[in-house]
Amino acid sequence: MNPRTGAISTALAAAVLFGAATPLAKVLLGAMSPFMVAGLFYLGSGIGLFVLRMARRLIKSGHAGDSHREPEGLVDPASRATSISPVSHAELPWLLGSIAAGGIAGPALLMLGLSSTPAATTALLLNLEGVLTAVIAWVVFRENVDIPVFLGMVAIVAGGVVLSWQPGDTGVPLGALLIVGACLCWAIDNNLTRKVSSNDAMAIASAKGLIAGPANLAIAFAAGASWPPAAAVAAAMVTGLVGYGVSLVLFVVALRHLGTARTGAYFSVAPLFGVALSLLLWPEWPHVAFWVAAVLMTIGIVLHVRERHEHEHKHDWIEHAHPHTHDEHHRHKHDFPYEGDEPHTHRHVHPPITHSHAHFPDVHHRHRH
Repeated sequence: MNPRTGAISTALAAAVLFGAATPLAKVLLGAMSPFMVAGLFYLGSGIGLFVLRMARRLIKSGHAGDSHREPEGLVDPASRATSISPVSHAELPWLLGSIAAGGIAGPALLMLGLSSTPAATTALLLNLEGVLTAVIAWVVFRENVDIPVFLGMVAIVAGGVVLSWQPGDTGVPLGALLIVGACLCWAIDNNLTRKVSSNDAMAIASAKGLIAGPANLAIAFAAGASWPPAAAVAAAMVTGLVGYGVSLVLFVVALRHLGTARTGAYFSVAPLFGVALSLLLWPEWPHVAFWVAAVLMTIGIVLHVRERHEHEHKHDWIEHAHPHTHDEHHRHKHDFPYEGDEPHTHRHVHPPITHSHAHFPDVHHRHRH
């Protein structure tokens, strides 16, 4: 699988997992409050990913111990080729900002808005997240946007509107403003997360869960909620690990390769997968709106996949660390024993270069146009 196809598949996989969590959340909402569900989802995500990170570290250290018997006190220089880049002090504000916006403020505004807004209206308004994500990426962070990408976004959002539209709903209640605010928070979250996406995606997602989980649980308890049965807690945390945690890891990886607007567009098809799973759990023949939405979203994805953005551009000097193979952007030498394993991770330098090729606004192509 080439990098382009792999990045798109990763974004769509993130959408599948997140979309699947929605009908499962509806089942859990019958037994606990919305803030309790959100808190347990995030907490399950944070704890689960933390455990997976520790297991990954133990496995790597075990392999290193078997293959490199160094004297005590010395560090195997080859470990630099498999280490995962931590978030630097300079990047920490971006990460904390994304957690505050997407993990705390966003869910709080959504839950407050849900209390006075019809479900159908809420579903329509939630389509704004993809739009606001793209607008911020294009206007504030200057991601490039071509006509096919713009039209693809329009088609995907139109599909979301058709999917959630219910005839007979009139007017927009005051709570809708809170839901729009939640969408704006998540759009900010997506764009801030892009600033740290070259780092360990699992560490980023785990940090979000470990902070946002307790914050949402605190709100739930302050509102008078009590702990649900142990089985419901376990179900919520496992669902959160997969639907929020693993999904977010994939989303961050996609951000690294596709940029914010394009990743947000692919992620906007999540409701379609949620409805598809609902139809499997509660079998019935899909309404015509489902098929219209599926066609519109497919058109949007095809327009994005067919995009080819190519021009002469300049790479400035940069030093960072992320998983990579030795493609045309990674022709560096190694200052440690290297056996040719790819992909691998270590700090490396990109010297200035000017060339032309097809590219996405990934971590190496954040230039202005």
